[in-house]
Amino acid sequence: MNASTIMMRDRFRGFLPVVVDVETGGFNSATDALLEIAAVLLRVNGEGRLVRESTIREHVRPFEGGRLDPASLAVNGIDPWHPLRIAATEGDALGAIFTEVRRMIRAEDCTRAILVGHNASFDLGFLNAAAARAGIKRNPFHPFSCFDTATLAGVAYGQTVLSRAVLAAGLDWNSEEAHSAAYDAERTAELFCAVCNQFQPLYESAVRRLKDTTDEGPSNPMLEPAPE
Repeated sequence: MNASTIMMRDRFRGFLPVVVDVETGGFNSATDALLEIAAVLLRVNGEGRLVRESTIREHVRPFEGGRLDPASLAVNGIDPWHPLRIAATEGDALGAIFTEVRRMIRAEDCTRAILVGHNASFDLGFLNAAAARAGIKRNPFHPFSCFDTATLAGVAYGQTVLSRAVLAAGLDWNSEEAHSAAYDAERTAELFCAVCNQFQPLYESAVRRLKDTTDEGPSNPMLEPAPE
């Protein structure tokens, strides 16, 4: 397979993978505040390798009545009410991110975004809950499907903790910068790219096996990357 012919739309069945990390005021997406969110856009370079493209980071103002667990704030180091902290509402923060995600979906000729995260259901849960609270009707992300780098790293490197998985993949990790949404999202993106690039021969073998296959199996509207 010619590396230059690999397209994002083909590599992930029409999905555009977008790496997301959130910092929050707790573990319950329905009651606990979203405080920070970062999204990393990816692209396929001229050598056919998946690489980081750009990062969007938003500080988020806690929604009215949102719970702030002191233990969670101690871990992420966020002071939600710091006078120098410039934070947007959930609607504005997600609006800025969704705009860039849609732009990339069009640029890559994909159909829908799919969230990539380390323990991805946590990030997707907070993203979906914030979108619902903000009344956002058009969410470019698949509502429940995601790519989990904790699972991928467990298979590829035998590690599920983000810092250990990043180091096992031969990447750099700075503990002092950890628990920033942008830093964690970028390290998660590097990890996802490393696994995908390492598995590239498996993907190419699968493409060859399926090349002459006409039976695509029954369509499942719950799983297909239908337009948002």
